[in-house]
Amino acid sequence: MGVIRTDKWLLDSYHKPIEICEKLTVHFEGALASEIYDSLTLHGMYHPFVNGNEVVKKLQKNKVWEIVQEESLRLQEVWEGPNIPIFIFPSDKNNRKLKQDFNGKSGLAFKDKLLLFISEDNMEKEIRALFTHEYNHVCRLSKYQKNEEDYLLLDTIILEGLAENAVGERMGDEFLATWTSYYSIEELKKMWKHIVLPNKDVPKSELKHQNILYGSRFFPKMLGYCVGHYLVMNYIEATNKTSKDLLNIKTDHIAQIK
Repeated sequence: MGVIRTDKWLLDSYHKPIEICEKLTVHFEGALASEIYDSLTLHGMYHPFVNGNEVVKKLQKNKVWEIVQEESLRLQEVWEGPNIPIFIFPSDKNNRKLKQDFNGKSGLAFKDKLLLFISEDNMEKEIRALFTHEYNHVCRLSKYQKNEEDYLLLDTIILEGLAENAVGERMGDEFLATWTSYYSIEELKKMWKHIVLPNKDVPKSELKHQNILYGSRFFPKMLGYCVGHYLVMNYIEATNKTSKDLLNIKTDHIAQIK
């Protein structure tokens, strides 16, 4: 399906996001538009504000929809990935964590669809890096033989590590997320051994899974993401595999757990 022209939806109904989410109900079986919107705002989708239509026009001027369509065709071919619907919306300008850790952009990936939340301040290569990260998730979710609802903490952190490695491989280190530089190798080793490894089997349904992943509560900031990237980089150094090679390799193998 490729990129859906959500810019037309936004220009018609920017201040009525529930109305926009009505159009997504066909892709979220059994969910109400209000429930979809609540979930998407948790992942970075915009809250309406007075001059919001100007943001949409700026995103159009920046050719965001065209850039993502071009990247989707390229990566579908390179990674032999699925042809899925891709929905683009403005990101939440007031989300401080989104600004600090993700430079105002984010995404939400499923094996059968992808949503991107982008700021009018994001540059073209940032948009390409975001799509690379999120579409890598789509490919991993569709190729790795495990249902996403059955993911344990280790599966999730490896998922994130694979995606950010793909960004480095395609775009270069300067486009890696800021969180990749939060800790030294020694710190990552210790966090893996003392925090993540003992909790590697925490299921997605438990709050602790998210707390470790994002470094919420008393855990180090972005802990799961950082350790996941560390483990993937270790595996690549040992095996010389590419992003495409890694898409269906078992989590335990990548983390090198015997």
